[in-house]
Amino acid sequence: MFYEVKDKLDKDPRFKKYLRENSNWYKKLNRDPNSYNEFVKEMKVKYKLRTIDKIDNFVDTVDLVTKIINISNE
Repeated sequence: MFYEVKDKLDKDPRFKKYLRENSNWYKKLNRDPNSYNEFVKEMKVKYKLRTIDKIDNFVDTVDLVTKIINISNE
């Protein structure tokens, strides 16, 4: 594996975890280091780390809090 890619993978434990769970990425990253961005996108989708996922989570939390407040006010 190219040093630059390996260095990037070593910096974040989520990357290593995803790589272990999806070993097909070892081959892809070894053959084509430019596929690193694709790897990161797929990992973010799997672990719900995208901005839209964070917004959805926040909206769900706010919705839950408002429901609890409405129930306690009744």
